[in-house]
Amino acid sequence: MKTKAVRIYGENDLRLEEFELPALQEDEILLKVVSDSICMSSYKAAIQGAAHKRVPNDVAEHPTIIGHEFCGEIVEVGARWQGQYKPGEKVSIQPALNDPADIYAAPGYSFRYIGGDATYVIVPRKVIEFGCLLKYTGDAFFYGSLSEPVACVIGGFHTSWHNIAGHYAHTMDIVPGGAMAILAGAGPMGLGAIDYAIHRDRHPSVLVITDVDDARLARAASIYTPEDAAKFGVQLHYVNTGKLEDPVASLRALTGGKGFDDVFVFAPVKPVVEQGSAILGHDGCLNFFAGPTNTAFAAEFNFYQVHYDTTHIAGNSGSNLDDLFEAISMMASGKINPASMITHVGGLDAVVETTLNLPKIPGGKKLIYTHISMPLVAIDDLPELGKTDPMFQKLADIVAANNGLWCYEAEQYLLANAKPL
Repeated sequence: MKTKAVRIYGENDLRLEEFELPALQEDEILLKVVSDSICMSSYKAAIQGAAHKRVPNDVAEHPTIIGHEFCGEIVEVGARWQGQYKPGEKVSIQPALNDPADIYAAPGYSFRYIGGDATYVIVPRKVIEFGCLLKYTGDAFFYGSLSEPVACVIGGFHTSWHNIAGHYAHTMDIVPGGAMAILAGAGPMGLGAIDYAIHRDRHPSVLVITDVDDARLARAASIYTPEDAAKFGVQLHYVNTGKLEDPVASLRALTGGKGFDDVFVFAPVKPVVEQGSAILGHDGCLNFFAGPTNTAFAAEFNFYQVHYDTTHIAGNSGSNLDDLFEAISMMASGKINPASMITHVGGLDAVVETTLNLPKIPGGKKLIYTHISMPLVAIDDLPELGKTDPMFQKLADIVAANNGLWCYEAEQYLLANAKPL
């Protein structure tokens, strides 16, 4: 059957094309993709082309489908998997296969016939064998698309570590009841981290979110309020470090001067990393969550503190299956609501321009519905667009009734009323 998909051919070369999928094999599954959220990692792959670790060297001759944060519905199941999957089931993808034979292979980067920015894809044997095709029982497809970025946030928390005093061993995860800072934390992934930090069982007692953009901080504070955080035993502070004369001293003061147990850096910016180093307390862990595109990216780290205060660094790229299961479970139980990460929606025909210009587009996650034709639209712009388009007015009303957040009702209305691709 035919599919429409955005494929990468090389550096800054993305193309929306229609082409024939190969015949389904007995160890494969045909999937209808419904939603995909565009990740900064896709932008990095798009601008680097074959130089990207996950993109094949022969991508110019054998293009791959981009997009790895997707959710869809099974259409056809090959004979091998008919006892485990069935048509009509919703599924999401864990793109990090962790295949020892090809550690960087991942849907959305490395495969010709599977990726999130497509109408239909073929899920290959490898993805299923590695347990990376996950059944999703939620109502809204967009939550399935957000399960992967939420899992990456969860993986970041689980990657942090601390020493066990008097022993040559350490514990994983943040310090329970400790002081935690998320630097450059008012973006989409930062919002997911705030949600998770407050509402999981193992949470800090002090949580500080920094940014240099008042609008981003205000939006974060309107969704995750200090009053709500206090109900969970978390003192939540939002700080614009760009307005502080001495950001390090001001941030450390929020911990009573002792410094932070856990510092997450959500932007690959040298001064931010160095600020993170400067606010660490004893046995503090700096988690470099942001992924730079510059292979020579470096920043100074205080090695006096490394020696005398046992400060240290952690980092991770992606997540594992346990992280994804935790993300899906917490969303299903209502403990976290990653809808706060979404600020824009669009159709498959908006993917190329959006991906190539992602750093220039303000806001959070850009959510794509692959079977509709629609330019990328900011959720905040829906009321204005609604003055001339009844569909956007209805969406504006739905979102307004949901504290300004995208939701299941909005998704259902859009899928039923938007122009088909």
